[in-house]
Amino acid sequence: MIGTPRVHHRLTDSTNERAKLLAVEGAPHGTLVTADEQAAGRGRQGRQWTAPAGSAVLMSLVLRELDELLPLTGAVAVCEALPVDATVKWPNDVWIDRRKVAGILVEGRPQEGWAVLGVGLNVTTTEFPPELAETATSLRLSGTDTTRDRVLDDVLRSLSEWLGAPPDAVLSAWRARDALKGERVRWSDGEGIADGIDDSGALLVQTRDGPVTLDAGEVHLLR
Repeated sequence: MIGTPRVHHRLTDSTNERAKLLAVEGAPHGTLVTADEQAAGRGRQGRQWTAPAGSAVLMSLVLRELDELLPLTGAVAVCEALPVDATVKWPNDVWIDRRKVAGILVEGRPQEGWAVLGVGLNVTTTEFPPELAETATSLRLSGTDTTRDRVLDDVLRSLSEWLGAPPDAVLSAWRARDALKGERVRWSDGEGIADGIDDSGALLVQTRDGPVTLDAGEVHLLR
């Protein structure tokens, strides 16, 4: 069952780090790690994830039923759990009105049969560091009055429904929420028009020199 057993920390370094240690020790599928605050929370590309204590859902799940589309599945599940319209910025940042409300980080050891799905979701946050002020948001800032516990329950319920869903269903749901489709984007050594994803979840981009497929890395929307 997704979400049990549960280990909660008032303060920890990173829920993903705690969950990975539990996975190595044999924690069962669905084990949940949550925290009120993280001292070393991380997002994709090694970036720090910061949130005032008690203002965000900070959670990580130990999963032993592995899925190559897990990052996409996680993003779809989080979008479906929210009480407002949300989109996905490839590969798995969740946006409200083109501002990031949640991030997903998947880590694991497939050869050992486990993965950890981490979610950081801003619920009641109203202020962000200067470098994030123009790009981040929260459910409260989007006009939704809810609690962190309620959002956590909704996310777990949605994950229970989506984990293990057929790949075609995940891809279709993700494509319906694609925030970059038809937009000009750039990455480390190029730019072009985002053209959706292929069946592996890789980003398709149309450039002056022809189509490009990106299966990893950071992509930025040219506003």
